[in-house]
Amino acid sequence: MDIMRPDVEIVHVTGVEGARAARGVVVVIDVLRSFTVSAYALAGGARECLLVSTIDEALALAQRIPESIISAEEHGLPVAGIAISNSPTQVRAAHLNRRTLVQRSSAGTPVMGAVQSGEAMFAGSLVVASATAQACLSRRPSTVTLVASADFPEDHACAHYIEAVMRGGSVDVDQLLLPLRESERYRKFLAGEWPGFPPTDIELSLAVDRFDFAMAAIRRPGHIALSPVRDS
Repeated sequence: MDIMRPDVEIVHVTGVEGARAARGVVVVIDVLRSFTVSAYALAGGARECLLVSTIDEALALAQRIPESIISAEEHGLPVAGIAISNSPTQVRAAHLNRRTLVQRSSAGTPVMGAVQSGEAMFAGSLVVASATAQACLSRRPSTVTLVASADFPEDHACAHYIEAVMRGGSVDVDQLLLPLRESERYRKFLAGEWPGFPPTDIELSLAVDRFDFAMAAIRRPGHIALSPVRDS
């Protein structure tokens, strides 16, 4: 059953510094594309997604896990020798059933690593937004901090949408995404001019509430593990 908490304190912050200061239950949001990649991986049967902050950490961790797959980029660009470049299109086409996805991105994974709050953490994106809001509220928090991993319209739009769901209200996500759609960055994405970024990544990333699970984040030595959770 849906939970609404109009009284919960909801804080919006951005980036690594915001993550370090985050209080209460924390959601780190990366729509384009890290935590959209995670959602498609888990929906495709991956055991879990393991988040690390550097390429070297990703390579070392994957070496220790049989049949694991790496998804990584550096400064938003593909990494030589790594087939999947932080792309939900590529992840959806991969055979991930019962395998582990090791992820490194320029924003989402290091920002998640910077969170210091001792309460629950979630990875957020538009494709799991409502489920993430409900998962946060099911923990009965006094405070929820929504962290946009970068100062991009899509991450802020997702944060405002999650807040609206928690408040029992609504927002026009298409309106919130207008600054993205009117940007040169978006034009390059759709034109296929960004290496490692298939134009289909846009449609997959902006599919609001495509999945019915949230992605709980658990700290482990050397990485953070994401797994799907469904709150009844």
